[in-house]
Amino acid sequence: MSSTVNASSQFSRNVVERDARPRLAFVQAGWHADIVDRCRVAFLDAIQSHGFSRADVDLHEVAGAFEIPLLAKQLATSGDYAAIVTAGLVVDGGIYRHEFVAQAVINGLMQVQLETGVPVLSGVLTPHRYHETDEHNRFFREHFEIKGGELARACASTVLGIAARALV
Repeated sequence: MSSTVNASSQFSRNVVERDARPRLAFVQAGWHADIVDRCRVAFLDAIQSHGFSRADVDLHEVAGAFEIPLLAKQLATSGDYAAIVTAGLVVDGGIYRHEFVAQAVINGLMQVQLETGVPVLSGVLTPHRYHETDEHNRFFREHFEIKGGELARACASTVLGIAARALV
C-alpha cells in the first residue's frame, strides 16, 4: 500500500517541479446518460474557472455505476492523474436493492483513494426515491448541474492543495 501512496506523492512533486499541468480523469456511468451528462458538462465548464482547461480532463464512460471503482483504480494507479472525478446515478430499478450497489460503489471509490493516494471525488448520487417522471428527471438534471460545479471546486481545491503541500 505504501508504494502506491509514494508513487502518488512523487507524481504531485513532479507536477510542481516540472510545472506540468495536472491531468484529471472524469469517469461517468452510461445509465441515465441524459441526466448524468449534466454533471460532466457542468464540471467541464466550471473547472476552467479554477485554472484548468478542458484539455486537462480525460473523459471515460463505463456501463453503470458499479463499474466506476475498477476504472477509477486503474486510472489512479497509472500515475497519470492528479484526481479522478466520478458521476453516476444509482436508482432502485425494482429488481435488486439499489442500496447494495450504492454502498459498493461509494466504498469502492473510498478504497481507491485510500489505497492509491489519488483523490477520487464522487458525483455518484443514490436517491432514496427516483421515478422516471418528468418532474424527477428535471429535478435530477438540475441537481447534477449543481453537483458538476461543486465537483469542479472540490477537485481544484484538492489538487492544488496537494501540489502546495508537495512544495513544503
